[in-house]
Amino acid sequence: MQANWREIGARIYNLLDDNDVRWTSIDPLAFAEAGAGKTTFSPLLIWIGVEPASLTYELANTVAEAISFFLTLSGFSGFEIGFRESVVTRSARMLPFDPFNDTIAKFRKPFTPTLGLAIAPFNTTEFEGTGALYFRESKDSKRVFLLTCAHVARPPSTFPSNTGLSHKTSSCPREYVVALGDSGYNSALKSMMEAIDDQGDFIKVWKSVLRRLGDRQEGESAKMTAKRDEHLALVQKARETIDEINHFHDEILRQWAEPDQRIIGEVIHVEPIAVNVAPHGFTHDWALIELYDDKFDWTTFKGNKVYVGGNLSSLEYGKIMFPWPEDQANYEYPEDGLLQAFGVVPDGEIYSPQHRDAHGEKCLLVVKNGLATGTTIGRVMGMESFTRVYKEYGIKETSMEIAVLPYSNAAGPFSAPGDSGSIVLDRNGRILGMLTGGAGTTDGTDVTYLTPYWYLEAEIKKHFPNAFLYDVVVN
Repeated sequence: MQANWREIGARIYNLLDDNDVRWTSIDPLAFAEAGAGKTTFSPLLIWIGVEPASLTYELANTVAEAISFFLTLSGFSGFEIGFRESVVTRSARMLPFDPFNDTIAKFRKPFTPTLGLAIAPFNTTEFEGTGALYFRESKDSKRVFLLTCAHVARPPSTFPSNTGLSHKTSSCPREYVVALGDSGYNSALKSMMEAIDDQGDFIKVWKSVLRRLGDRQEGESAKMTAKRDEHLALVQKARETIDEINHFHDEILRQWAEPDQRIIGEVIHVEPIAVNVAPHGFTHDWALIELYDDKFDWTTFKGNKVYVGGNLSSLEYGKIMFPWPEDQANYEYPEDGLLQAFGVVPDGEIYSPQHRDAHGEKCLLVVKNGLATGTTIGRVMGMESFTRVYKEYGIKETSMEIAVLPYSNAAGPFSAPGDSGSIVLDRNGRILGMLTGGAGTTDGTDVTYLTPYWYLEAEIKKHFPNAFLYDVVVN
């Protein structure tokens, strides 16, 4: 049967279609029972998957007899026909991000590799974080890594031994990583439903205006005609938006609903988490995830570009990050809101910042995009912070951190739990550091802590000496 299976399979699904069977899969297979020094195979089974609750017993018998008759006439014997309820799901591939041409880009963004990319361990999708930067293993290798925090890749509650993972071999169990954990996935779906509700409310308001305007009358004013046309266009556009979001929502439910559909790679290296690491006293909390090649469309991949839109309009972003005329002289908002990570903020500028905020205070103005708080702007004041974590039976060692403060009280916190792993850039795109934690009350964060990128890069190169940041992608 193997040599003719494609033709036979087509005849079978045509028979199913002719009988209005809502089939989902047709699998030719045989089950085996191993033991007592030999393996026994069952007869060949034509296993037909159907949509749940869609097939009656009578129709199943009728179709099975028709398929059996056809196979017998074709010269085959020793087979069985079986049915099962089955829904075929597709493994998700990361979607392209194209705000210029995509009218619902903000809803598509969480499902793209655009930084910050929300991630979680496959086995504990409730522990979520953010991807920092993309690396190439070497010029001669096609392997691509994603940098994040060790406590994101291996949550301490799941890996209390804190042993780390170095150069995983094929004999080690794979530790898969997914795009979007529980909160990230549910929040993305919720935002779509809220947008649909909002559009519905707008339609009600605009229809009310149209009722007051009434039908077009001969001799009515040009202003009234223009207002009617404007609101008719608004209603039409809102309906189109609802349809587009609904279609995308259904696509996500089919291809992204289960965590195993969202697997994008596996953990390849994890440093044991440590504080006050000599000689600089920084926190050691980083990991690399190897990305699966077939999960990404590398022809549309944008590399290390951080999305600075979302929470802030282009006008708001420019006014906050470039508040002075001399700053604005050569400023242009990043194309599509994507700020290219390029270069490193040198120590001299970290400790002696040269930016000025709207009040004239010297600081280093920085931006990040993370799972929990999206795009936020903060300020670095030029001095490190010391951190200490108290445990039940003692005190962990003190560690040095770069501290980022909220831009203002009105702007809210720079980060929240779930933002760990986010890369923080200055206003020109130079890399400052990776977000590892924060401090504040137990239910809030008013200071965010980073490990400087120059230090992280040196540590990565100890294990992957030829690794480098993913090439700059030119649109």
